[in-house]
Amino acid sequence: MATAALSVLRDYVDLTKPRLLPLVLMTGLPVLGMSAGGWPSAAFTVVTLLGIALAAAAANTLNAYLERDLDARMERTRSRPVPAGLIEPRAALIFGLVLGVVSTVVLYAVGGVPTAGLGVASILFYVFVYTLWLKPRTSWNTVVGGAAGAVAPLIADAAVNGQIGAAGLSLFGIIFFWQPPHVWAIALYRKADYAAADIKMLPNVIGDEATRRRMLWYTLGLVPVTLAPVALGLLGNIYLAVALGANAWFIWSSVQVLRQRTDDAARRMFRVSLAYLFSLFAAMLVELLLRG
Repeated sequence: MATAALSVLRDYVDLTKPRLLPLVLMTGLPVLGMSAGGWPSAAFTVVTLLGIALAAAAANTLNAYLERDLDARMERTRSRPVPAGLIEPRAALIFGLVLGVVSTVVLYAVGGVPTAGLGVASILFYVFVYTLWLKPRTSWNTVVGGAAGAVAPLIADAAVNGQIGAAGLSLFGIIFFWQPPHVWAIALYRKADYAAADIKMLPNVIGDEATRRRMLWYTLGLVPVTLAPVALGLLGNIYLAVALGANAWFIWSSVQVLRQRTDDAARRMFRVSLAYLFSLFAAMLVELLLRG
């Protein structure tokens, strides 16, 4: 009995795409230290991050409900709970809606209307703009839809200050411009999978070579974006040193994708992109903690 209940619980957790949630939380955390001019209370920090995590979980769950038929056609997603028949679609929909309501209540409790409004907007944007409108129609889905994945710093900023300031916007920019080369790397080595589901990813629309060139341009364009927090006086030398090194690594990985033209190079680029973003935000946290 307990084993069966645990299995069901695990299936519902899987609906929220839990591997993505730590990254979402990490991108929101530094803004709390920047915006407050010092760290807010532990209780405020925990509740704010909980609200952000619940909003992301709601968006991911509703996405899983809406894309259940597409997921069933793709090798990497057909084992997800809904297409695998582990959770009924109606149950997934209700679970996603409940998560959305709870996240809104939590975010309202810590930051009022602006914070709760951003949480709701992020869910609606991900569900209606990205999932239902952009993804089936255009390869620009990754670029425009990236806004939904970059909203955690904006929510955190609004929770502290009641509005969005330089800290939230600068970190939003980093995540927003990081997402296209990160996702395009997956799209290169999973091209057949996306084609089977008729999802318009860039390699299937403009070809592999043009996609690789765009990845390089985005990694080059990320350099000034990642240095913006230093230029704005939000961060200093520790972050600057890490950002310069991480950018050089990311650019070199993109060059290798362009030169080698293999799925293995694209997979390495994907892994490097995760390490790259983690390095930037870890450096932010280290500097803010030392300063605090």
